[in-house]
Amino acid sequence: MEQARILVVDDDDGHRAMLRTMLKSWGCTVDEACDGDEAVQCVREQAFDAVLTDVRMARMDGIDALRGILDYNPALPVILMTAYSSVETAVDALRLGAYDYLTKPLDFDALKNTLQRALDHSRLTVENRELRRQLTEAAAGPGILGRSKAMRDMLGIIATVAPTEATVLITGESGTGKELVARAIHAGSLREARPLVTVNCAALAENLLESELFGHEKGAFTGADRRREGRFMQAHGGTLFLDEIGEMPLPLQAKLLRALQQGEIQRVGSDAPFTVDVRIIAATNRNLNEEVAAKRFREDLFFRLNVISIEVPALRQRAEDIPLLAAHFLQKFSGRNRKNLKGFTSQALDAMLRYAWPGNVRELENVVERAVILSTGSHITPHELPAALRAEAGGAEETAAAPAAPLPSLAGLPLDEVERRAILETLHDVDRNKSEAARKLGITRATLHSKLKKFGILN
Repeated sequence: MEQARILVVDDDDGHRAMLRTMLKSWGCTVDEACDGDEAVQCVREQAFDAVLTDVRMARMDGIDALRGILDYNPALPVILMTAYSSVETAVDALRLGAYDYLTKPLDFDALKNTLQRALDHSRLTVENRELRRQLTEAAAGPGILGRSKAMRDMLGIIATVAPTEATVLITGESGTGKELVARAIHAGSLREARPLVTVNCAALAENLLESELFGHEKGAFTGADRRREGRFMQAHGGTLFLDEIGEMPLPLQAKLLRALQQGEIQRVGSDAPFTVDVRIIAATNRNLNEEVAAKRFREDLFFRLNVISIEVPALRQRAEDIPLLAAHFLQKFSGRNRKNLKGFTSQALDAMLRYAWPGNVRELENVVERAVILSTGSHITPHELPAALRAEAGGAEETAAAPAAPLPSLAGLPLDEVERRAILETLHDVDRNKSEAARKLGITRATLHSKLKKFGILN
């Protein structure tokens, strides 16, 4: 909280002085305003980290001040101070965009905790905005995002190799983005205007894969009712990307080696060779040295493919790129699902940073898509993450039952009923998340649990 600049708004000189003393003891810089009109003017003239304002003031009240402040700066957290009898007004203020409210007389521990959360929330908003800005700067190739040293080193190799005609072998765990690297190499080559053709060597049986690569003549086998050009011919003048090359059967490896050495192919069922001009990029998640030693991969083909080797780092080796990648996927899936999500809470990001990501970037993409679909708030929280990630954030959030519709007016009710209704309405507003409700109410989870039990609304 040190060095935070706080604007205190209150027409009670004594109360302002008390707050000034307390906030300065916490390391804050304090500015003061006597009414809402002056507060709005202050916000327009200088930057603040948070605003602490009374609701009832002689001139412009705190609610009108809230509207004016948020009209000018919607990201500025505004905390209201109100008498307990005005809780209904404060709850309405939350709907207008207030960060939180505190009841008088103030509990200074609650004030400190609420203010710290507001400052953390403000910083989170800035960080998510910065991540969105970085998205446009960090894309060094088609779909490649990363600012870590491991990624910078890899992107440097791509930039050097792409303009050449060298054969490239891309290695890395499943889900790391090897095809994106192949696309970046092709995009940076002199063959960019020609096709990039992809073949998944693990997806087809041997006889079908041979036809897929080299083509076939009519009648070459049952079902071959016409001549077909293979992927080599389709990639003529461009690039052929052989994904999962480690899965290619040994007999077909020999035919591929001959095509690479001689620059010629033969359609299945034909004796006539055809010259092709193709740059080869291959990828595998297997250790080809081990495959060669086990006689499952031809050594001569390995040497022919491994002219330049590029290893794509696992996500756990480039954890500093996780926030950037997560922000990219959030933007992608928010648009696709017509949601207006602003980013991730610090707890959600922390959980993602702690997780090992065995499925790498592909797993992260799936996790963010799931979280976007499940989210009902403005930010992704640990509650929307899978159980394995929630464990990294200290477990899933508990929820309590709450009504499905806004509650009626609180005016004229006993204080206990006001408190009960305020708790229920807060639970409704945060989709029954007890931790978030406790935060909004400025109390601990244990206190909230006790009150739920007291009012008979605990499941």
